[in-house]
Amino acid sequence: MAEKTTEQRLAELEARVAALETRGTPGTEADAAGDHDPFFALNALKQHVAGDGGVVFAGVLGSGPQALEWQQGLPAERLDAEDWSRRAASLDALGHPVRLRLLQAVRQGTDTVAALAERSEFGTTGQIYHHVNLLSAAGWLVAVRRGHYAVPPERLVPLLVILTAAGGPA
Repeated sequence: MAEKTTEQRLAELEARVAALETRGTPGTEADAAGDHDPFFALNALKQHVAGDGGVVFAGVLGSGPQALEWQQGLPAERLDAEDWSRRAASLDALGHPVRLRLLQAVRQGTDTVAALAERSEFGTTGQIYHHVNLLSAAGWLVAVRRGHYAVPPERLVPLLVILTAAGGPA
């Protein structure tokens, strides 16, 4: 039997996670029966990774047709083979309290530098542009139109995963 590609394994994992989420949704018969598994993602991942394992993160924000659904994963071997220092600029952009507050404000709807400047916690307009430019260069912000910024959808779940991981165990 031919070995499955990473994409095939991740697609199967997505399907299994979706099935597990449906099976353990609060208020369903399976949940009432005590079948809700708090480690459903981990257990599914263990069934689909080979070698030294892998890492997957996923998220769902919102509901209905406008929901943002995201999943990303890599085998451990690929991560180990990469030059981790290539990720320094992206992580460095998140390493300043003002930039994290700016991202949070943009996520919550304050999307212009002028509106951000109305809040004293962000500093002067020049300082705000400095932070916005660093976040944009690292891909954490994009200009959606002149003077208006957003966290790109493909970076929102990864950002929330980083913040979750930085908080340590719950």
